[in-house]
Amino acid sequence: MTNATAPKTVLIAPDKFKGSLTAAEVADALAAGLRSAAGTSGNAEDTVRCEILPLADGGDGSVDAAVASGFTRYQCNVAGPTGLPVRAGIAFDGVTAVVEVANTCGLALLPSGRLEAFGASSRGFGEAILFTLLLKPLRIVLALGGSSSTDGGMGMLSALGFRFLDASGRELAGDGRNLGLVHSVSGRAVPGLADVELVLASDVHNPLHGLQGAAAVFGPQKGASPEDVKVLDAGLRHFVSALASAGFSDATALAQHSGAGSAGGIGFSCMLLGAMQVSGADYFLDLLDFDSRQEGCCLVVTGEGSLDEQTLDGKLPAAVARRSGARPVVAVAGRSLLPRERWSEMSLSRVYALSEYTDRDSSKDPALSAELLRRIGRQIGEGLG
Repeated sequence: MTNATAPKTVLIAPDKFKGSLTAAEVADALAAGLRSAAGTSGNAEDTVRCEILPLADGGDGSVDAAVASGFTRYQCNVAGPTGLPVRAGIAFDGVTAVVEVANTCGLALLPSGRLEAFGASSRGFGEAILFTLLLKPLRIVLALGGSSSTDGGMGMLSALGFRFLDASGRELAGDGRNLGLVHSVSGRAVPGLADVELVLASDVHNPLHGLQGAAAVFGPQKGASPEDVKVLDAGLRHFVSALASAGFSDATALAQHSGAGSAGGIGFSCMLLGAMQVSGADYFLDLLDFDSRQEGCCLVVTGEGSLDEQTLDGKLPAAVARRSGARPVVAVAGRSLLPRERWSEMSLSRVYALSEYTDRDSSKDPALSAELLRRIGRQIGEGLG
C-alpha cells in the first residue's frame, strides 16, 4: 500500500573520499542505503527521496563534480607533471569552464607514484587552459588542489606564451629546478586570455615563499627534503624578482598575498594573470546550485575522507553545514578526529566514520568503502522516522 504521507527528501552532498571513492560514488552508496531502509516498509520512493549533489572545493574531483551537476565533459591531451602525456578532463556549461590541476599535473599522475620535488611542472595545467580557450568560455574556474609541483606556476606560464631564459639566452623548462636560473622573461599571455574572467578557487591561505610559503609547508609532501625546501624557496624568491624586473610591478606584492602559495605557487601565477581569488568551497557550492537544491529537504548529508581540525577551518563539510541553516546536517567520513563535543562547532547533529565499522583501511579499498557507506546510509534512513 502506498504511504499517503509525502516522502521525506534528503540532500546527499559529499566531497570525494580521497584515494577511495569519487564524490558521486560516495553519494550513490549513501543513497542506496537510505533507499534500502525506506524500502522495508513499502515503496522506497513513497517514503524517502534522495537528492544527489556531488561536491568539490577546488581540489581534485572539481571537474567530476561539475559534470555530475550537468556540465559537459571535454577531454584533451596535455603534458603530465613529468612531461609524459595525460588525458585531462574539462567541464563546460556554455559559459563557465572548470579546469583542475589534479587531472593535468597532479600528484596522482606521477609515474609509478614517484615524487619529483624539482622535476614536476605545472605546464599541463596551462595547456588545458589553452584548450579551454577554444571553447570560448566567458569564465574559467581554476581549481588548484592536488598539485605535484613547486614551480611557482612557471610551467603554466610557459604554456600560455611566456618565455623564461637563462643568462646565456637558453629557454628554460618551467619546473622547480629552473626557478633560480631565470635571468630574463619575454612574451606575454596568449591573445584571448585577457578577455576571459579567471577565477582562482582555493582555500589555501599561504604566501608564495617564506616560512609559511609553498616550499616550506607543502614541499615535503611532494618529496622535498629540508635542504630541497631551502633551494625551492630561494628559487621562488628569485622567480618573483625576475618577473618584477621584466615589468610585472605587482609580482612582489602578489607573492605575499594570501593564497599565492596554493598548488606549489600556481596561485601566484594565476594572480599575475589577473585571476580573482575566491573560497573554493563556497564558490563551488554556488556554482553547483547548493542553496536551491537544499530547499524542501529535511536533512543534509555531507562528508569527506577525513574530518579534522582542517575541516573546521572552512573545508567543504563546514561550508555545507554553515549554509544549511536550521536543517539538521549529518557528516560521514572515512575517519573522524573530531570528538563529539566539537560537532556543534560545525552544527553537526551526527558524525559517522567508516573506521568505526571496520578494522581494515577503507581508504585503500573502494569496495569496502561503498559497502560501509551503504550500511551507514541505511542507518540514517532508519533514523528518519
